[in-house]
Amino acid sequence: MKAYKIFIALALLTVAGLTSCRDQFAELNQKPDAVTTAEPSFLATRAQTLFETNDYLFWFYNHSLYFRWTQMGASGVFTEGSYGMDGSAVHRQTSYITMLTYRNDINKYIKTYEHPEFQAYADMCGVLAIYGALYAIDINGDIQYTEASLYTQGGPLTPKYDRVEELYDLFVTELDGYIATFKDDKQVVVAKQDIIYNGDLTKWAKLANSLKLKIAVRLYANNPGKAGQIAQSVVSSGLYIDSLEDAFIFHKADAATGGDLAYQTGNSVSMMGASENVINYMVNGLDPRVRFFYTKNGFNSKIIQEFIDEDKYDKLPPFVQENINLDEEGNFASYKLGEPWNRYHGRPIVWELSDEYKKWEGTYFDYTDRYQLTVGDANKSYGIFSSLTEEMIRGRCGYTVPTIPGGPVIQDNAQVPWWGMYLGAGEVNLYLAELRQLGAISTGSAQAYYEKGVELSVREWDFVAGKNKIPYYGTTYGYDPLEESIELKDGEIAAMLATDAVKWDGSLEKIYLQQLMNFTMLPNELYVTARRSGYPKVGSKLLPLVQFDKFQLTAVPRRFEFSEPLVTDIMYDIRMANFREQGFTPGKNQSGMGHASTSLLNTERLWQDKNAPQWGAGK
Repeated sequence: MKAYKIFIALALLTVAGLTSCRDQFAELNQKPDAVTTAEPSFLATRAQTLFETNDYLFWFYNHSLYFRWTQMGASGVFTEGSYGMDGSAVHRQTSYITMLTYRNDINKYIKTYEHPEFQAYADMCGVLAIYGALYAIDINGDIQYTEASLYTQGGPLTPKYDRVEELYDLFVTELDGYIATFKDDKQVVVAKQDIIYNGDLTKWAKLANSLKLKIAVRLYANNPGKAGQIAQSVVSSGLYIDSLEDAFIFHKADAATGGDLAYQTGNSVSMMGASENVINYMVNGLDPRVRFFYTKNGFNSKIIQEFIDEDKYDKLPPFVQENINLDEEGNFASYKLGEPWNRYHGRPIVWELSDEYKKWEGTYFDYTDRYQLTVGDANKSYGIFSSLTEEMIRGRCGYTVPTIPGGPVIQDNAQVPWWGMYLGAGEVNLYLAELRQLGAISTGSAQAYYEKGVELSVREWDFVAGKNKIPYYGTTYGYDPLEESIELKDGEIAAMLATDAVKWDGSLEKIYLQQLMNFTMLPNELYVTARRSGYPKVGSKLLPLVQFDKFQLTAVPRRFEFSEPLVTDIMYDIRMANFREQGFTPGKNQSGMGHASTSLLNTERLWQDKNAPQWGAGK
């Protein structure tokens, strides 16, 4: 009898287990169109982890073009090749398509399951889509937007191109709708699922409103009245990014749980070299950001002394010799500029084989024995120029402290989760300074916006540099007793604002130059700002654009080229029609390399660029 009861109990347990399993797998056994989709919170999180407009390919292909075309950087001497490209050497922004996909999928979920309280998740993706779409428009002009990423929901397989002017209007309307959602107290958001703002919808509303200022400054050349209306509505609302706490700065993971998710990319990038004119402007302006954006050169005081000891003082770079004091015995005594400023130097902006190039050929461009030391069997070379700091764009970087041959090996190989800057209060306030000085808005003081913009830009980039633990931030590595760390120090911003290079004088030039400095690590924005403003300006006493005798500024590209698509492309007719509508001549080489003349890329402009000044002309 006891055995029989045990058998019954086991049978009941088995049935219960089978029922439980059946309940767990019931959904998987449904028809495909009835399978439950991911919840909006998970979709929004995934969209945020995929969001990126300055990814590895952007830095690999585009960033060096932007720096050379604007002379905000230099990889060597300038040639006609510095302004050329081919259709394959372009990374076109498409990240907004991914964001649209997630926005559309969440909206479908909300409509299907009647959950309007989740609308904020869709609208977060919508804000990110507009951010990315603005980048795409900066490169392409017209883009596919209103019909894009809708095929799985019954939309067209061949979406139309939307015109730039219409898109700017649409973006403002959409952003207003998103802001209304973010203000809705019925919205439900799981804080930990929002890796950007931790569920703070007020900050999302500020980001959405601040994006309208990016639209306004792009629109201004063609429709200053409308640009002013958009900007004035933002200022009047008081709802925009105006502090470091509100800035669109975030990281995607604290550990390598998602591979490159934490560190941005595992691939090394050849970073653009600094421009002598830019570095001089920043150092003369006591701008702390020069330390966050650019690397120190290899000439610390111990290495300089070793050059002296090896009777190679004359082999030191000219600017090193000019910036040090020697004692009575000819030994290193001190820096004239003082730390931490003396080790930032850029390449001269000179044309190949010009008289100016010949002047520097045996010094700046001699990489044989001039910048090398040999002690016993050990030999080392030292970098003389600064370049962009790679740790500011990816977390997997190493740094070796320059030491004399045979000296200690001091390395910083820490892998640090990467933090990215996308839109800060510095950028926003500098836009407001520009628009106020132009008379586009009537609220506030241009000087107050400008000074606040400069201060917040410095503080934001100091914050990002600290999070990314770039070389010399918070440490000297203990090798050179005269070395100083590079983090922001008390009183530096006030000192910067008091210099002739930065001090407010009511000029648009200083506003635009500070925008350019702020965008050093956002090269797309740097390029767009130089293109729409005409700065750096030829003949400027602050930061001049060099006019080469053998190359005219009218041949510097103002857009990338477009190659004629293959005739087998189902979008062939649509693409060709859009080229005609925008007034573009596509390249004929169907391999993807059109080889358009740079002059053509200057005259056939994107819609938003049609009334902007020529390179170097200023406003």
